[in-house]
Amino acid sequence: MAKEKATLIITEKPAAAAKIAAALSDATDEKITTKDNVAYYEFYEGPRKYIVGCAVGHLFGIQQIAKRGPFPNFEVDWQPAHQKGRGAFTKKYLTTLKKLAKGADEFIVATDFDVEGEVIGWNVVRFICKKKDAKRMKFSSLTKGALDESFKNLMPTLNWGAAIAGETRHYIDWFYGINLSRGLMKALSSTGTFRILSIGRVQGPALKIIADREKEIGEFKSEPYWQIFLQVKDIKNQKVEVKHPKDIFNEGELLKFKHLQGKKGDATTTVKDENVAAPIPFDLTTLQTEAYRYHGSTPTQTLKSAQSLYLAGMISYPRTSSQKYPKDIGYDKILKMLKKYTSQVKYAMNKNPTEGKKNDPAHPAIYPTGEIKKISEVDKKIYDLIVKRFISCFCDVAKVENKRIKVVVSGLDFGAKGVQIKDRGWMNVYPSSIKESKVPTIEGDVDVLEIRTEEKETQPPRRYSAASLVKELEKRGLGTKATRSAIVETLYSRGYARERSIEVTELGMRMVETLEKYSPIILDEKLTKKMTKELEKIEVAKGNFKEKEEVILGEAKEAVSKIAKDMSKNLDAMGKSLADANAIVWEQEKEANTMSKCPVCHKGKLRVMYGKRFSRYFVSCDAYPECKTIYSLPPRGMMKPARLSKKAAEEVGKEDGALEVCGECGFPMVMSFQKGRAPWKFCFNPECKTNEEAMKKKAEFKAKLASGEVEIVDGKVVDHSKETKPKKKRKKKST
Repeated sequence: MAKEKATLIITEKPAAAAKIAAALSDATDEKITTKDNVAYYEFYEGPRKYIVGCAVGHLFGIQQIAKRGPFPNFEVDWQPAHQKGRGAFTKKYLTTLKKLAKGADEFIVATDFDVEGEVIGWNVVRFICKKKDAKRMKFSSLTKGALDESFKNLMPTLNWGAAIAGETRHYIDWFYGINLSRGLMKALSSTGTFRILSIGRVQGPALKIIADREKEIGEFKSEPYWQIFLQVKDIKNQKVEVKHPKDIFNEGELLKFKHLQGKKGDATTTVKDENVAAPIPFDLTTLQTEAYRYHGSTPTQTLKSAQSLYLAGMISYPRTSSQKYPKDIGYDKILKMLKKYTSQVKYAMNKNPTEGKKNDPAHPAIYPTGEIKKISEVDKKIYDLIVKRFISCFCDVAKVENKRIKVVVSGLDFGAKGVQIKDRGWMNVYPSSIKESKVPTIEGDVDVLEIRTEEKETQPPRRYSAASLVKELEKRGLGTKATRSAIVETLYSRGYARERSIEVTELGMRMVETLEKYSPIILDEKLTKKMTKELEKIEVAKGNFKEKEEVILGEAKEAVSKIAKDMSKNLDAMGKSLADANAIVWEQEKEANTMSKCPVCHKGKLRVMYGKRFSRYFVSCDAYPECKTIYSLPPRGMMKPARLSKKAAEEVGKEDGALEVCGECGFPMVMSFQKGRAPWKFCFNPECKTNEEAMKKKAEFKAKLASGEVEIVDGKVVDHSKETKPKKKRKKKST
């Protein structure tokens, strides 16, 4: 009997696998679940069977070959992720793909069409399927139309430029990140102190950017200055306040304004109509900065929501640097579908959208597909912003009237400005920063009624926010659109930065000072930019990929070896410098994590602690071992005592930053921070009324976890009972 012909379609995520299988089969696919609760899908097209299997992100990662080796170590290779001590859940997906690959004679990669997606697909093809190449689906959204079109027009090979560029970046990041981080840890441990430290080819320059800003702020000396205002009146009794255009830094100069009281001046008013162009389409960085501006969403939270919306088929692929909408996405169709979601579509009057300068050969700017589904409130905020931006790109310009008053008194100039929106245009859809202000039209003689002087001080440069730092990294060509938000998160998690308005900690500042003194090249953004440009060249190259990879890796090894040599020479001095800073930060963290008196011994204080043995946070009494009181905390996320904001503290008559307590039991509250999620505040007292329902749900969840009804995949809970579709009779789709 002849073997059945089968094609394995390799996807990046379980949700994408379900979408692709349903789209390509016209919903005739059959879902099959393995005993390990890994789902894959089958359908037929003529005599050929199609199998849609999935990875869960990277099933393979760069790993050191030998357990121990020299410093620096370049003896690394791709290994299954579950062998690295992390990502154990990936093993069952790898095993399932191996079984599926054995029954296939054709392979199609349908991972995200970008550098990381290409690496994920290529690794499955070469290490699991044991093939040198595969066909490729290229799509920018998970809608049926886009997937069908991609399937009809398969690329004959993998996108080799992206695959090799991605692999090269993984090697380089390992060479820099692991080797240099080990060097720092080695230096610190030489003093008998321990702390997880890290540095990398992008993380180093990013840390220096915020440290340089912190130094500017610290060295800044405020200067007093004065602003002069006049209240004037014309013959029609119209009054207006006008301002001198220059700030006065010499107090003696104020004398020349004092005699203006009661003087006459001459006024003129000019009116100019201006068009304000509609916004340009969203690339990822602009979406992240706008989401922070309007919703306070961090870049990581925004990317998480955008990824969720993409997997739901509601928006196009978010990791793009393009600011253009190509015509083939089907503007008219999308706008027509969006009419069911918002009435604002009526303002989209233009056939062609606005566009920015940047282009991305892989994906267009972010746009809504028109598909509407039920989503969380957090994701809905990001979706609404994307929808509004898309519609606004098809709207007419806004028209504003700019009015400028100029008053001359005794040869001194004063002025006032007014803005009125005459036609809102795109502002009917997308929020605008333009604020209307009315001023009268004044001409001819005016009387000076009053002189007003305001004393102010010059202000230091503003600190970066997470969003503005991501934008700055993009401006300087550091990192990629997909990695910048993660780099910013790492600065926080390593204890180098704190607060929403980014402050550099003592450890972060000392890290920069130490590296500037003993190994400045780690902080040099020129080196990183050069490598980024070389990687981009590989991505768009026509051939000789491996040769180019070897050249770049050779340069990276040479640079890392030089840095490692400098670090080894100055190990003791670096260790002492970092240990001193670590001690300060440790005391600060200890104080910040200390809460109220222990309710058991009434002597010690409760403190949020981290246990290395179990790799999780808990609350315990600091009078241990005399008092062994301990409270468990959720297993995931970073935990800190919840503290009142300035406004909340004022409302209850407490100091800014005071501990927040539970309204039910009076226990201090704890705040959980998880990557890509909004902070969660809770009471950790197991006997508190607020936890009765939570304890019940916890017990139910544990039972489901034990039975296999739910599982945790890639940090997310997958409920298999909700996924299961009624089995359909297998259909053979005719060609």
